[in-house]
Amino acid sequence: MRFTFYFICTLLLFGTSALRASAQRQYTISGSIRADDNGESLIGASAYIAGSNTGATTNAAGFYSFRVAPGTYTVQFSYIGYETISRQITVARNVKLNITLPTAGNQLKEVVIEGSGLQQKFSGAQMSVEQLTAREAKLLPALFGEVDILKTLQLKPGVQSGGEGTSGLYVRGGGPDQNLFLLDEATVYNASHLFGFFSVFNSDAVRSVDLYKGGFPAQFGGRLSSVVDVKLREGNKEKFGATGGIGLIASRLTLEGPIKKGKSSFIVSGRRTYADVFTRLANRANEDDPEYNPIPDYYFYDLNAKATFDLSPKDKLFMSGYLGNDVFGFRNSGFKFDFGWGNKAATIRWNHAFHPKLYANTSFSTSSYKYTITNKLDIFSFNLRSDIQDYAAKLDFDYLPNNAHKVKFGTHYTYHKFLVGRFQAGAEDNSFNFGAGSRYRGSEIGVYLADDYQPSPVWSLQYGLRYSGFLNGSTYFHALEPRAAVRYSLSENTALKTSFTSMRQYIHLVSNSGASLPTDIWYPSNPVVKPQRSTQVALGLSHLFNGGEYLFTHEVYYKWMKNQVDFRDGAQLFVNDNLDEEFLFGRGDSYGSEFYLEKKEGRTTGWLGYTLSWSNRKFAEINNGKRFPTRADRRHDITAVVLHQLNKRWHLTGTWVYGTGVAYSLPVGRFGLQGQPGDDISIVPVYLNRNAFRQAPYHRLDVGAVYKLRPRRGESDLTFSVYNAYNRRNPYFVYFDEEKDKQTDLPLSFKAKQVSLFPVIPSVTYNFKF
Repeated sequence: MRFTFYFICTLLLFGTSALRASAQRQYTISGSIRADDNGESLIGASAYIAGSNTGATTNAAGFYSFRVAPGTYTVQFSYIGYETISRQITVARNVKLNITLPTAGNQLKEVVIEGSGLQQKFSGAQMSVEQLTAREAKLLPALFGEVDILKTLQLKPGVQSGGEGTSGLYVRGGGPDQNLFLLDEATVYNASHLFGFFSVFNSDAVRSVDLYKGGFPAQFGGRLSSVVDVKLREGNKEKFGATGGIGLIASRLTLEGPIKKGKSSFIVSGRRTYADVFTRLANRANEDDPEYNPIPDYYFYDLNAKATFDLSPKDKLFMSGYLGNDVFGFRNSGFKFDFGWGNKAATIRWNHAFHPKLYANTSFSTSSYKYTITNKLDIFSFNLRSDIQDYAAKLDFDYLPNNAHKVKFGTHYTYHKFLVGRFQAGAEDNSFNFGAGSRYRGSEIGVYLADDYQPSPVWSLQYGLRYSGFLNGSTYFHALEPRAAVRYSLSENTALKTSFTSMRQYIHLVSNSGASLPTDIWYPSNPVVKPQRSTQVALGLSHLFNGGEYLFTHEVYYKWMKNQVDFRDGAQLFVNDNLDEEFLFGRGDSYGSEFYLEKKEGRTTGWLGYTLSWSNRKFAEINNGKRFPTRADRRHDITAVVLHQLNKRWHLTGTWVYGTGVAYSLPVGRFGLQGQPGDDISIVPVYLNRNAFRQAPYHRLDVGAVYKLRPRRGESDLTFSVYNAYNRRNPYFVYFDEEKDKQTDLPLSFKAKQVSLFPVIPSVTYNFKF
């Protein structure tokens, strides 16, 4: 509490200094920055007085604002991939200046990542954040040619995948349920398609992705390990167009254009796999063959839609929605099995500029995730279902009192509805019926105040305080979550950074780790299941060299976690009205060192990352109370990404990854149990320490090439990729093959065997835009 008291006093002190500074005689230069080719707002574009450090970058709505004394200035506006333009203005009052940036004429700019440049990333106090766009992801080689933004994030240091082919994220030792996925401010609870092999984010609809893995800004809360903030494109305000692609397993189509030219726009983007079309044809062709085993049906689809309206120079309205589902089905001889899961999300947002120094964003959103399993055998059937439904409201303000301070404050509210393990079974003649399941409610709130303060060119500070709470019936949990980050410039090109973050997580993912299907249940905190807690500190060094062409960063971090959740051996997670009794609670820690070298401009771009890390858990009832490594414990993790523009028509790309093998448990021996003489002998495996073994190291090379075609209208290309180019058989899981005595039928030995998922896989995708 003493730390919190001093933290609040610090906020008040800097707030007072901000108000004093704002009283000086200065005027505001403000406005918006848009792209000339499609009219979309540019986030993170720069507006600066030439030859000085005075200026600002655009916020999430594309607005900028900064203060200057009266006089005549040359203001430069820039954004990577677009031309830099200058405007000379005389300031004797507040100036409103809206800018449209033309696309850079140099075709080499197409390989450059859109967004803030290396200089801006170096200059800010924010650390432990990764930024990328769909353009970057589309250039990289992909599994089956299907571009996946989450897989691109897995190529960043401190971010690991859950295993071969999966899109789950393990960020700095945290679990996959400790990541907050936001799609235009709506929560996405399951970010995976195809049993985790692909993410739900369609690259054609995505504008940008920000991954926060530490030093979280105060406006984010509710998870411990990371925030993945995905923003959708606004659509083209100037002309109609279509973008799409035809790949090996899926095709996609995006339509966009103006509703009213220059004032409003829409974008609709859809994607669907079509393997089920061929499996159904094969099943019909062999339906008369009694020896034929039908092939299960499987497909997924998703649909994004967004409309943007410029209501006035001060008001913008956004409406966006998402619908995605995975459908799996099997039918044979009176047996029917159907399994489906999916997400829905919708958001309506209103941006309003009260003043050049005060902006507000008001949003209302709803999101849901559910899965349903239906099984029918002759006249008997059962249905198992779980879901979570959210209704959320947010009010966020950006206040810019002067050039030294950028203040953010606001409040968030979310109402959760949980349906846990709803089970129904019965017969068609109603001779037998059974039902079970539980419903819960919960309200989650957050109130925050934060300031980005730059007292001098040498010092930069981000500090904030978040109050969070969760109400479940008569039980109320609450906490103060302080956040702070500091940057100190040792020289013009070298800076030290440090951050401190406290987080709370009030809802928990109940997952049956032995199931191959995504039968996950979200569960609220209650008097038995306490909120999860984490505290993370990080220290980093950033260095720009070769004229700002390269950025090197090195970060070390340590994260403490409390009230971590696991389950008792043999836990019954479904059709259980006393689920609280299945939980175990413990502590965790993770720590590591991350090295990162990045290049964003020129013919050749890319990055190189290396992470050395440890991640452990400790439960009194597990592993005899001793610490054990988690699945996210990978001692060494290396990524190398290269993007090279050979000429105007050819782009070459390559990625190489290496990771220490996943920690897992194996039996160290077996013994036989026999009841009465003559009874069958039961073989019981013997386990000692949890996760005491390691799979073989994981490594893989992917290569790709993009060849730009020359259609009569628009743009098109062929994207070639080779996944796992040198055919490394990486481990997916390990099983034991039992060898028996032919005479006694008793086990003689058990031999561990490895199952690998993907060999070398070439693919080609045709992409078009007109």
